[in-house]
Amino acid sequence: MTERTILIEISWGTPITIFLPSEGRTRKITTIEQAHFWLQRAWPVSDRSRDVALEKIDAVMDCLAPVGAARAAFLTAVGTAGFQADHRTAA
Repeated sequence: MTERTILIEISWGTPITIFLPSEGRTRKITTIEQAHFWLQRAWPVSDRSRDVALEKIDAVMDCLAPVGAARAAFLTAVGTAGFQADHRTAA
């Protein structure tokens, strides 16, 4: 018998839209899993802000921290990576 993994996505409130200057386009981050993926696989810099955001997101995914802490850390990482966040959607 094969084991099945069931995945659920964790909503983190209002989506955050980030502008990617190098690509000239935007990306809407709607779930914590999307933010996690971007930080792990598609982030242009590996700095302390990125590491903290990953730590906070992992804590939320393990139900050990509030979603707001992960959003705040993600927005800090957005800034240090040279992206721009649409602050109207970041609340």
